[in-house]
Amino acid sequence: MDIKILTINKNKILSLAQFGILLSISIIAPLFHFQPITGPIVNACLFIAVSILGVQAGIMLGLLPSLIALSVGTLPVPLAPMVPFIMASNAIMVVAFASVRHMSDTVAIITASILKFLFLFSTSYIVIHLITQKPIAQKAATMMSWPQLTTALIGGLIAFAFLRFYKK
Repeated sequence: MDIKILTINKNKILSLAQFGILLSISIIAPLFHFQPITGPIVNACLFIAVSILGVQAGIMLGLLPSLIALSVGTLPVPLAPMVPFIMASNAIMVVAFASVRHMSDTVAIITASILKFLFLFSTSYIVIHLITQKPIAQKAATMMSWPQLTTALIGGLIAFAFLRFYKK
């Protein structure tokens, strides 16, 4: 009879717990049904995830909030074709933040937020023209433009404040 020993790595458990907390917050945020609250919370979680857990965790974390937002109505159903682009924009923001962070957190947050905004704005321009209902298309154009930059920057500020407190 073989006896297997299971070792528990404290750091891995801590990382898993931190990821679980950030994932929970990211999943709960869309339930507020208000983009000016949801966006900064989710973006803050993405910045925090990269800072504490790394790029892979940030990318994984960026996948679910869009699906939750769609399923609870924060993101209107006609915008379902935008979900993959929103996920990709989150990944772009995460990778850009991680790549530029060596300069400074401020530069990284601004750069990542602008790249996310540019990607979402440009792809939404294409998708919105496919929406036949003009009032929904107009709402979509608004949701995928400046609010994306604003919520990413606010999320970065929240993350920056949190991380200063967390490090102490």
